[in-house]
Amino acid sequence: QASGAGGAGGEAPSGADTVEKLCHRLESSTLIDDRRDALRAIKSLSKKFRLEVGTQAMRLLCDVLEKDRSDPDLCSYSLESLLNIVSCDPQEEAEPGQAELCSQFAEIFVKQSANVHLVLECIDETDSRVRVPALRALAALLESQTKATQEHILTFPQGCGRLIDVLTDQREYVRNLGILLLVHLTRTNTNIQKIIVFEDAFPRLLEIISAEGCSHGGVVVEDCLRILLNLLRSNPPNQTLFRENSYIAQLPVFFEDADSGDEGGAGGSDAEGWSTQRVTNVLQMLSVIRVLVSPQNASQNTRASQRAILQCGLLARLTAILMASGVPAEVLAETINTVAECIRGYEEAQKFLAAVEAPANPPRPAIVVLLISMVNEKQPFPCA
Repeated sequence: QASGAGGAGGEAPSGADTVEKLCHRLESSTLIDDRRDALRAIKSLSKKFRLEVGTQAMRLLCDVLEKDRSDPDLCSYSLESLLNIVSCDPQEEAEPGQAELCSQFAEIFVKQSANVHLVLECIDETDSRVRVPALRALAALLESQTKATQEHILTFPQGCGRLIDVLTDQREYVRNLGILLLVHLTRTNTNIQKIIVFEDAFPRLLEIISAEGCSHGGVVVEDCLRILLNLLRSNPPNQTLFRENSYIAQLPVFFEDADSGDEGGAGGSDAEGWSTQRVTNVLQMLSVIRVLVSPQNASQNTRASQRAILQCGLLARLTAILMASGVPAEVLAETINTVAECIRGYEEAQKFLAAVEAPANPPRPAIVVLLISMVNEKQPFPCA
């Protein structure tokens, strides 16, 4: 594609020469088609000649995003070129020096907050040719230069709100890119976590989880649960909002048929008839519950969450899983841990568990069955 920028006399031009000529065409040409062709060629070279494109074209890529916003093709080529120089695919990571080079270019790019703001502005565009590579580029920057990119997003007006709005995009593949971006965005920075929650992240994430099939859903459910964990872990204000807005009461449905032997999820299945993805999803949701009742929380917060878990029927759903057959051992083990934390120091919940009977003949207290399971290797819960 870049042959027109080559040298004379039959000698093949070097990558640096080709990129230099294309950059000159992009910067100096007055014909929009000529500029598009030049930038398209730069994009096609941006992986093979990452060093040359990164050193010679980064400023021009930013200029395009700033001055040619009305041209979706130019913006798309610019964003895709940027993505190629700040991130590499798994095959490229095996090549010596490539991952380090991508990291260096990402670091250079995020030194200027204006650069990150340009990418954020492109996410506002509804044209998928622009929004999709903008989401991918920002996710790559967040993954590589997390702290700096997060700080620049905080200084951009409604930066977090714009990213949350992507969750309402009717195009699933665009929405899913937004979810992946939020996984990176919500790590570590408590200020961003609080802002994201105030932008209605909780109801939007729970709605997606429900629409995707709860525990039977695919990796989208897993990613939404990862975001929930990021927002709740070590963040007491967010935990309080989650509880006081009655979102705990929306969790029992996630485990609706986890106490049956049915299986309808996606992915490869294990010996118990559960898909590996379903196991992952349930383990993630159990982690969410454990964060809410963690002994590391303030005691009044933990007690309030324990009370909500008991009153909405979530504890009953978890104890039903303990008594079920065909549940994978790792899910059973984590459910036991979760139930233990839900009743720790809370007499009302302890009384509830003590009254639960296993579906055996004759019926036996669930506590007895739990004790039996500790010495029974082959059938963790032989009552069902």
